Amino acid sequence: MLIDSHAHLEMREFDSDREEVIKRSGEGGVDFIITVGINLEFSLKAVNLAQKHENIYAAIGVHPHDVANADNSTYVALNELAHRQKVVAYGEIGLDFFRNLSPQEKQLEAFGRQLELAQELNLPVIIHDREAHKQSIEIVKSSRVRRGVFHCFSGDYEMAKKCIDLGFYISIPGVVTFDKSKTLQEVAQRVPLANLLLETDCPYLAPVPHRGKRNEPSYVIHTAKKVAEIKKVSWEEVAEVTACNTMNLFGIKATSKN
Repeated sequence: MLIDSHAHLEMREFDSDREEVIKRSGEGGVDFIITVGINLEFSLKAVNLAQKHENIYAAIGVHPHDVANADNSTYVALNELAHRQKVVAYGEIGLDFFRNLSPQEKQLEAFGRQLELAQELNLPVIIHDREAHKQSIEIVKSSRVRRGVFHCFSGDYEMAKKCIDLGFYISIPGVVTFDKSKTLQEVAQRVPLANLLLETDCPYLAPVPHRGKRNEPSYVIHTAKKVAEIKKVSWEEVAEVTACNTMNLFGIKATSKN
């Protein structure tokens, strides 16, 4: 079994061939895909896509890049959307102090608010953290949320331990296949498989041998094989354990895909 725990199939990059991409993922052995909203518009698209395909589930939320444009009505609408079928997580939410497309103060406020909303909805969270490791850990630690994943993990092993201690998984993207990604490779080596998920973050960050191209869920196998190489185990074991972790986190049942 193989799962892409974080994709953005609802994005415009897939408008011309979305169904073909989804078909290829199945043919490539990907059993389930979590497609993740970044704002209200794309969250709604993610949910509609999940309801159309039995092997796709959705997450909803407002990405830190988009929180400057969110208001109270946005969160009320997301609260309502969260009760639709096949919504399995709240996210992606968090902090991005690298690009700062939303003011940092707004990001911090929205992150705290969305963590509270996820707690009220009893949904695990998907956290985006870029160049804001200390602040992200502090906000999560002060919240009551103890179930989720730090997606596209960009911290070091010491940070990974802190995330795991808070009840979170570490998600490994295709970046681990890049030669210069020594810190992420160390994380993949030292963090137990029981604490890892795999993701593409497509259409971004395509792994070797597709680096520089549009990413898609079928490419998650390359990440699985790289993690297996690092850990000196079979890629099938990596795929199986990380898939089980993903299903446990998001409440997905192997015997029922609806």
